[in-house]
Amino acid sequence: MHKSTGSYLLEFHYNGETMKQYQDIIDNTKGFMAFEEGQGLFEYAQKAAQLGPGLEIGSYCGKSTLYLGVGFQKHNQVLFTIDHHRGSEEQQPGEAYFDPDLFDKTIGKIDTLRFLRSALEKGTLEDTVIPIVSRSKTVAKSWQTPLSLVFIDGSHTFESATQDYECWTPHIIDGGYLLIHDIFPDPSQGGQAPYHIYKKALESGSFQEIRMIHTLGILQREKNKHV
Repeated sequence: MHKSTGSYLLEFHYNGETMKQYQDIIDNTKGFMAFEEGQGLFEYAQKAAQLGPGLEIGSYCGKSTLYLGVGFQKHNQVLFTIDHHRGSEEQQPGEAYFDPDLFDKTIGKIDTLRFLRSALEKGTLEDTVIPIVSRSKTVAKSWQTPLSLVFIDGSHTFESATQDYECWTPHIIDGGYLLIHDIFPDPSQGGQAPYHIYKKALESGSFQEIRMIHTLGILQREKNKHV
């Protein structure tokens, strides 16, 4: 995972307007999204929002959701975000990314939903972002809405990442975007599941590579080509 470090002067530009009010909210929201990657999410959320609604897989506490949500809000479009909010494998007690602040002692489990809701409230995004508390595969079983953007940043096991890719890429419209986080071509730098589905998308012939921002891969669906 890639942690955001330091305090940045976050400036979102839209129609010449600088929206610095989101700086403190994002800087004080837990997450693993680097600043430049977040700016990439915001940029492509704006592009995608002109085509239709978007979907995030892996809300966590809402840092990436804020970047995406602001972009969709500017075009009066909605963003769905899916997470079971019990933390990924590496976020459990005793694991590398365990955060005791997220552990609810009353139930003995990780609970990130309250952090997401707080972030959305502070960012005035409650009428833009639609949280879905469930597992990605479960939601996909009855999904019917075409999507302009899918951001995959859920569990990083090969099984889960592949399921996210296979369940959700068929819903991306022509010209829509597929964004994948934590891509590490070098195994010594990080897990390989996100890189695996990134290569899978390229090999499918349905997506073209647009750009890479640190570990954030951005692809776009080719017209009339579906997985």
